[in-house]
Amino acid sequence: MELQLSGRRAFVSGSTQGIGFAIARGLRAEGVSVVINGRERATVDRAVVELKGEDPDAPVAGIVADVADPRQMAQLLEQLGEVDILVNNVGLFEMSAFGDIGDDDWQRYFDVNVMSGVRLSRQLLPGMLERGWGRIIFVGSESGVNIPADMVHYGVTKAAVLALSNGLAKLTRGTGVTVNTILGGPTYSDGVADTVGALSAAQDVPEDAMKAAIISQNTTSLLQRFIDPAEIANLALYLASPLSSATNGAALRADGGVLTAML
Repeated sequence: MELQLSGRRAFVSGSTQGIGFAIARGLRAEGVSVVINGRERATVDRAVVELKGEDPDAPVAGIVADVADPRQMAQLLEQLGEVDILVNNVGLFEMSAFGDIGDDDWQRYFDVNVMSGVRLSRQLLPGMLERGWGRIIFVGSESGVNIPADMVHYGVTKAAVLALSNGLAKLTRGTGVTVNTILGGPTYSDGVADTVGALSAAQDVPEDAMKAAIISQNTTSLLQRFIDPAEIANLALYLASPLSSATNGAALRADGGVLTAML
């Protein structure tokens, strides 16, 4: 399918690995000029080199910034300029007991998972509306609908992202701009892979067996395996495309069937 994305410009937050990198790779393959982002110069440079290695002439750039830091965010926005497609992908997660998460931790989660999208959207949405076309995509989680007991802090921020996305969509009425959220399920991102590897080593269990054991605990999963980051990226590419023009203010599931509600 021709996604009609050639010549567009995109920014993907938190895109040096995992889902963000998969989205950046997919956009680049569709002819989009991509700006990736991470907190460390080395990881940003490595990601840019990898994408350019697939296509040396590809218009790929990187901006180093911690999007949870207002000062670094301001510097990022000064460098960034106009974009047609904003993918609010950056996210922070960990399993932890509710009582162990202090105020500073809560604030950090909101700064990364929610306020980064607020600040980027506030800066870039007006230009999209003025030009009459644009896409804002939030990479959310099924945890924002079914809040996990061992990650209440994460689930609450992802619920806030759903509300933010839906509210922003109402500002686009009658334009060619859309705002949508992807509800991802258990995905084998780099962070998850590191966690699985650590558990595997600690318990002296083969990594594949550990993966299977973890996913088997999710009794509602229809996929019965971890989702590959590229599978989330495929939905993001569609939402970034002009072909998705009738989809706005929506939360679309790429959750492997984890959520049991019909809608």
